[in-house]
Amino acid sequence: MSIHNLHATKVSADDDISIRQVNPNIILDWLHAGVTDIHLGGWASLFYGIVLSATGVIIHSVFADNYWLLAGVTTGFFLLGPFLAMGLYDLSKRLESGEPPSLRPTLTAWLPNLLNITLFTGLLIFVFLGWTRLSMSIFAHYFHHALPTFADVVINVFTFKQPTFLFVYFSAGAVFATFIFSISVIAMPLMLDRNTSAWTAAITSLRTCARNPVTMTLWAFCIVVLVGFGLATNFLGLILTMPVVGHASWHVYRDLIAIKN
Repeated sequence: MSIHNLHATKVSADDDISIRQVNPNIILDWLHAGVTDIHLGGWASLFYGIVLSATGVIIHSVFADNYWLLAGVTTGFFLLGPFLAMGLYDLSKRLESGEPPSLRPTLTAWLPNLLNITLFTGLLIFVFLGWTRLSMSIFAHYFHHALPTFADVVINVFTFKQPTFLFVYFSAGAVFATFIFSISVIAMPLMLDRNTSAWTAAITSLRTCARNPVTMTLWAFCIVVLVGFGLATNFLGLILTMPVVGHASWHVYRDLIAIKN
């Protein structure tokens, strides 16, 4: 694996941060590290997967009769993933330091940097609400302002009766997902690890993606596949796939960011 250290221009006085360039094959190392941390973390790790899986089931149960809303809420829920995985980042950090796995301290991992994490989470919630509203509007527009049933959507997807709807919906979703991924893939672990400001964390995350476009695009694709598998298994697969993503994301941060104390 070839790694090059690139100095990142400081955007505040928080830290002297350097961003590494890595080859795409490091993604396999990240996934392996995520699986290893699940094994080491045990029930403390699986707890988060169970909670996320149960939340998905609850969302599906509540909005089952309103698929036009279910689609937006379900996909939008995963836009909050960077915050929801905070406990998994902290667990990986503790395992890395040789501490025994414990659930309790990970539940409050965000407290030391409460202000900045709250500000960043507020942004995630704002984007989540914006995407949910846009999702509803797209459904209503392309189904002639009559909100569709699940059967209507399935028929349109598999018969391509409305290819424009599919293009617009998935393109809009991709824009929201790309934005959230770009500003948060490094930001949340960085704020957890170094108590960095929300602004510095977001800018560092953007610059990391810009300096590793191929690697980070492939990593985003891996996340989509893992989350998609979880959704395809009626949310049960999330019990394993979400901890893998969360733990691996900590190692993404550790491999891509170098901070001089």
